[in-house]
Amino acid sequence: RAAEWQLEQPAWSGRLRVTARGSVAFIKLEDKTTGELFAQAPVEQFPGIAVESVTDSSRYFVIRVEDGNGRRAFIGVGFVDRGDAFDFNVALQDHFKWVKQQSELARQAKNPEQGPKLDLGFKEGQTIKLNIANMKKKEGAAGTTRPRPVAPGSLSLLPPPPGGKLPSGERPSSLSNPTQLPGTPITDSLLSWPQPTAAPSATTGDVWGDFAKASG
Repeated sequence: RAAEWQLEQPAWSGRLRVTARGSVAFIKLEDKTTGELFAQAPVEQFPGIAVESVTDSSRYFVIRVEDGNGRRAFIGVGFVDRGDAFDFNVALQDHFKWVKQQSELARQAKNPEQGPKLDLGFKEGQTIKLNIANMKKKEGAAGTTRPRPVAPGSLSLLPPPPGGKLPSGERPSSLSNPTQLPGTPITDSLLSWPQPTAAPSATTGDVWGDFAKASG
């Protein structure tokens, strides 16, 4: 607990820096004026015994310092600003996250077959959908599309059926030579076939043939 420390009268004050050499991070306590090293704590694992947070504050930590001769001591350090304490914690987390990524890359380089394989094949029953409704096909420099060819024997416009009623206010136009569709008799009273004249003489020949004998 940081409340049990003599926070009003710290034994030492200065600056703290976090450095790294390989996979090991170093917490260095230095003089804020001259930069002389006061103590340092090597950190090989985080979270771990080298750095621990106190239970009653987010600005204070316990670190294990070493002098290089095998002697170790646990001391309490704290930050005046809460933001500095946050940056200290994040710096250690980022370093060991990088260490973990490097170890995974090295392991995959030694055993590439153990890495996850990318399967791009279709599963059973799996389908894909392509939306081509908005695609436009340009032909020629003007970008106009070709007209669709008309199949042989088909009609682009059908005439109105015989016997249909005309809209009110419109007068029918007289047709001198009405056209009859195959198999469709013309029954409209407005249209009539010209009646044949009297049968020609035998000298000129029967021009009308059986048509003159037809009734109606």
